[in-house]
Amino acid sequence: MLRDAGLRVTRPRVAVLVALDRNQHADAAAILEAVRQENPSVSHQAVYDCLHALTEAGLVRSLQPAGSSALYEIRRNDNHHHLVCRGCAQLVDVPCSTGQAPCLHLEENHGYLVDEAEIYYWGLCPDCRKQPDREAAASSSSPSKVT
Repeated sequence: MLRDAGLRVTRPRVAVLVALDRNQHADAAAILEAVRQENPSVSHQAVYDCLHALTEAGLVRSLQPAGSSALYEIRRNDNHHHLVCRGCAQLVDVPCSTGQAPCLHLEENHGYLVDEAEIYYWGLCPDCRKQPDREAAASSSSPSKVT
Protein backbone atom coordinates (compact mmCIF):
# COMPACT_ATOMS: atom_id res chain seq x y z
CA MET A 1 0.00 0.00 0.00
CA LEU A 2 2.70 2.44 1.00
CA ARG A 3 4.84 1.89 -2.09
CA ASP A 4 1.80 2.04 -4.38
CA ALA A 5 1.00 5.46 -2.86
CA GLY A 6 4.57 6.67 -3.47
CA LEU A 7 5.58 6.53 0.20
CA ARG A 8 8.61 4.91 1.75
CA VAL A 9 7.90 1.91 3.93
CA THR A 10 8.89 2.80 7.49
CA ARG A 11 8.20 1.07 10.80
CA PRO A 12 6.08 3.94 12.17
CA ARG A 13 3.93 4.07 9.00
CA VAL A 14 3.38 0.33 9.03
CA ALA A 15 2.59 0.45 12.76
CA VAL A 16 0.04 3.24 12.25
CA LEU A 17 -1.67 1.31 9.44
CA VAL A 18 -1.79 -1.84 11.60
CA ALA A 19 -3.21 0.18 14.52
CA LEU A 20 -5.88 1.69 12.25
CA ASP A 21 -6.76 -1.70 10.81
CA ARG A 22 -7.46 -2.88 14.35
CA ASN A 23 -9.05 0.38 15.58
CA GLN A 24 -11.14 2.07 12.90
CA HIS A 25 -12.35 5.56 13.82
CA ALA A 26 -9.59 6.03 16.41
CA ASP A 27 -8.23 9.42 17.37
CA ALA A 28 -4.51 10.22 17.34
CA ALA A 29 -4.10 9.44 21.06
CA ALA A 30 -5.63 5.96 20.66
CA ILE A 31 -3.47 5.31 17.61
CA LEU A 32 -0.36 6.40 19.53
CA GLU A 33 -1.29 4.08 22.40
CA ALA A 34 -1.81 1.14 20.01
CA VAL A 35 1.46 1.83 18.17
CA ARG A 36 3.37 2.08 21.45
CA GLN A 37 2.19 -1.37 22.53
CA GLU A 38 4.42 -2.78 19.78
CA ASN A 39 6.97 0.07 19.51
CA PRO A 40 7.30 1.87 22.88
CA SER A 41 9.87 4.37 21.60
CA VAL A 42 7.66 5.87 18.86
CA SER A 43 7.09 9.57 19.52
CA HIS A 44 3.87 11.58 19.40
CA GLN A 45 5.33 13.57 16.53
CA ALA A 46 6.15 10.44 14.50
CA VAL A 47 2.54 9.24 14.76
CA TYR A 48 1.16 12.68 13.82
CA ASP A 49 3.59 12.87 10.88
CA CYS A 50 2.53 9.39 9.74
CA LEU A 51 -1.17 10.25 9.98
CA HIS A 52 -0.57 13.41 7.96
CA ALA A 53 1.46 11.61 5.27
CA LEU A 54 -0.99 8.72 5.04
CA THR A 55 -3.94 11.10 4.79
CA GLU A 56 -2.23 13.23 2.15
CA ALA A 57 -1.41 10.07 0.15
CA GLY A 58 -5.07 9.02 0.27
CA LEU A 59 -4.48 5.85 2.30
CA VAL A 60 -6.17 7.18 5.44
CA ARG A 61 -9.29 9.28 5.80
CA SER A 62 -9.63 11.92 8.50
CA LEU A 63 -13.14 12.37 9.92
CA GLN A 64 -14.26 15.13 12.22
CA PRO A 65 -17.93 15.01 13.18
CA ALA A 66 -19.12 18.16 14.94
CA GLY A 67 -17.85 18.30 18.51
CA SER A 68 -15.26 15.55 17.96
CA SER A 69 -11.51 15.48 17.61
CA ALA A 70 -10.17 14.12 14.32
CA LEU A 71 -10.80 10.41 13.88
CA TYR A 72 -9.03 8.22 11.35
CA GLU A 73 -9.90 5.21 9.24
CA ILE A 74 -8.16 3.34 6.46
CA ARG A 75 -9.57 4.55 3.17
CA ARG A 76 -11.16 1.52 1.53
CA ASN A 77 -12.77 3.31 -1.42
CA ASP A 78 -16.07 1.61 -0.61
CA ASN A 79 -18.14 4.81 -0.66
CA HIS A 80 -19.54 4.62 2.87
CA HIS A 81 -20.78 7.24 5.30
CA HIS A 82 -21.07 7.41 9.09
CA LEU A 83 -23.69 7.15 11.79
CA VAL A 84 -22.83 9.06 14.98
CA CYS A 85 -24.45 8.58 18.39
CA ARG A 86 -25.32 11.88 20.08
CA GLY A 87 -25.09 10.17 23.47
CA CYS A 88 -21.76 8.32 23.49
CA ALA A 89 -20.22 9.57 20.20
CA GLN A 90 -19.84 6.04 18.82
CA LEU A 91 -19.16 6.16 15.06
CA VAL A 92 -20.39 3.38 12.77
CA ASP A 93 -19.87 2.84 9.04
CA VAL A 94 -23.02 2.75 6.91
CA PRO A 95 -23.14 2.09 3.17
CA CYS A 96 -24.04 4.87 0.79
CA SER A 97 -27.72 4.78 -0.04
CA THR A 98 -27.16 5.50 -3.74
CA GLY A 99 -24.07 3.36 -4.25
CA GLN A 100 -21.84 5.58 -6.37
CA ALA A 101 -19.66 8.54 -5.49
CA PRO A 102 -20.39 11.34 -4.92
CA CYS A 103 -23.80 10.08 -3.67
CA LEU A 104 -25.46 13.46 -3.97
CA HIS A 105 -26.10 15.43 -7.11
CA LEU A 106 -26.10 19.19 -6.72
CA GLU A 107 -28.51 21.36 -8.65
CA GLU A 108 -25.81 24.05 -8.73
CA ASN A 109 -22.17 23.04 -8.37
CA HIS A 110 -20.80 26.60 -8.69
CA GLY A 111 -18.17 25.35 -11.13
CA TYR A 112 -16.76 22.72 -8.76
CA LEU A 113 -15.91 19.24 -9.96
CA VAL A 114 -17.54 17.26 -7.12
CA ASP A 115 -15.96 13.86 -6.46
CA GLU A 116 -17.02 13.07 -2.91
CA ALA A 117 -19.84 13.68 -0.44
CA GLU A 118 -19.22 13.26 3.28
CA ILE A 119 -22.36 12.48 5.22
CA TYR A 120 -22.94 12.04 8.95
CA TYR A 121 -26.21 10.63 10.19
CA TRP A 122 -26.89 11.60 13.82
CA GLY A 123 -28.99 9.77 16.38
CA LEU A 124 -28.81 7.55 19.45
CA CYS A 125 -27.27 4.08 19.52
CA PRO A 126 -29.29 1.23 21.08
CA ASP A 127 -27.42 1.44 24.41
CA CYS A 128 -27.99 5.19 24.76
CA ARG A 129 -31.66 4.82 23.79
CA LYS A 130 -32.13 2.66 26.89
CA GLN A 131 -31.21 5.66 29.06
CA PRO A 132 -34.29 7.93 29.41
CA ASP A 133 -32.24 11.08 30.03
CA ARG A 134 -30.33 10.59 26.75
CA GLU A 135 -33.53 10.17 24.71
CA ALA A 136 -34.89 13.50 25.98
CA ALA A 137 -31.57 15.29 25.41
CA ALA A 138 -31.32 14.04 21.83
CA SER A 139 -34.87 15.05 20.92
CA SER A 140 -34.27 18.61 22.15
CA SER A 141 -30.87 19.00 20.47
CA SER A 142 -30.23 20.51 17.07
CA PRO A 143 -31.49 18.74 13.94
CA SER A 144 -29.39 16.10 12.17
CA LYS A 145 -26.24 17.51 10.72
CA VAL A 146 -25.04 16.86 7.19
CA THR A 147 -21.59 17.99 6.17
